[in-house]
Amino acid sequence: MPHGENSLKLKNMPMNPDGTLPNALPPRDAYQRGLHRTMTLGGQYATRNYTIKHLQELKGKTVLTETMPFTTSEAAAAQEAGIDTLKVKFDPSSPASAIAIRNAASNTFMTFCIGLTKVATVEEAVRAGFDAMEAGADGIMCQWGPEFIRAVSSVGIPVQAHAGLVPRLSTWTGGLKAVGKTIEEAIWIFKQIQSFEKAGAWAVEVEVVPAELLKQLSCRTALVTSSIGAGSGGDIQFMFAEDILGNHAPPYPRHTKQYRNLFKMEQAMQVERIEGFRDYISDVQGGRFPGPEHIVKAPEGLIEQFLDAVDGNPRQ
Repeated sequence: MPHGENSLKLKNMPMNPDGTLPNALPPRDAYQRGLHRTMTLGGQYATRNYTIKHLQELKGKTVLTETMPFTTSEAAAAQEAGIDTLKVKFDPSSPASAIAIRNAASNTFMTFCIGLTKVATVEEAVRAGFDAMEAGADGIMCQWGPEFIRAVSSVGIPVQAHAGLVPRLSTWTGGLKAVGKTIEEAIWIFKQIQSFEKAGAWAVEVEVVPAELLKQLSCRTALVTSSIGAGSGGDIQFMFAEDILGNHAPPYPRHTKQYRNLFKMEQAMQVERIEGFRDYISDVQGGRFPGPEHIVKAPEGLIEQFLDAVDGNPRQ
């Protein structure tokens, strides 16, 4: 919309008594477009493709898709393509990037992932959770233990936990490799998921465990399970956007599949950038740029008048 039209629309919009803009209700025909009218915990009206209730009701009935975009372009493309749920990295001290991605995919259920080291106490965890919800999150995802999860979920913040291979905690499980290949590890993961469920989590991301194990875990918990590198036995299939799109050079994680090779395209674009700059330098040095078509011609007589004026012989 042109700036003038937008200003006119705002000018004619009914205002609150204090002069602020009204918080408009979502359109009532949202359901006709496959959306649900809702309000975020942060107090903003919204439309979403799913609510947590809908995701819970789908458990065991279908497998949904999930990705984590790192740019607004990726977020918008994921929503347009029909990805079911999204995750985004959220830093409470620097929320702008997450908010921009939230706005780029405003109709898609989105979980804000809060880094393990961003909070140090239960109180900080609750505050970070509320900050995420005020920024537009539909829930948070964390790598915290049951104590923090219990505190955050008890104030109404939907929490997704993390089990199996937790990369930041991988020193405890032997590094970046599969977890759950022994009976001891399998039981440990099961008990871990049970503790998250008891603490009030609604979902759990399960990373790089045997596919057959996740299938059994998923049917033994009420939590919605998001699988990354853990086979198709979960309720949601999760893969990073950078892996789906092939944004980086090999090697790729074994559990990923590249559906595009944007890294190769970016390399080709970089070659074109370099050659473009080189051609520009060559044209400037060779006197081919700027050419007659790139310049403004002075009106007839202007330069003579200018020289007379600056050389001290102004015409009378």
